[in-house]
Amino acid sequence: MTNQPANTKPIPASPPITESEANRFDRILSRPEFKPLKAVFVHLGADNAGMIAALITTNAYQMFLGKLGFRVIVVNQIHEADCYSRLGPAGGIRAVVPLHDTATYSTLVTLVNYDSTITTTAKSIDYYDEQLADFKIQLMNRSGNAP
Repeated sequence: MTNQPANTKPIPASPPITESEANRFDRILSRPEFKPLKAVFVHLGADNAGMIAALITTNAYQMFLGKLGFRVIVVNQIHEADCYSRLGPAGGIRAVVPLHDTATYSTLVTLVNYDSTITTTAKSIDYYDEQLADFKIQLMNRSGNAP
């Protein structure tokens, strides 16, 4: 037996708050562990819907970039300081995205170029392969919706 008066109706449960795919993408990408990946994504100029579609259909960083229309150029090393002098349309570089990896005492540099190419190193590709895989797992895992 309940202690509710007979003339009251039960309070309906509030509907679940739904989150758009784009908002979920942004929320997960904003997590501290994905700061390096977000730094690259910001300079790609692609919308969230395009990145989500590319992410769902690939498992590798290089393939992901290819689906967004970028060709990846792998070089042995990139000297970060030299790249800043080539920023701008005349030098061909749209953005220099350095990642200072304290674990290995190295800097992994990614260059986003005006000609729809990405110039980077093999170590950078390996690093971003792992980042992208972790990001995809969290994006696709609906049970882990906690912020």
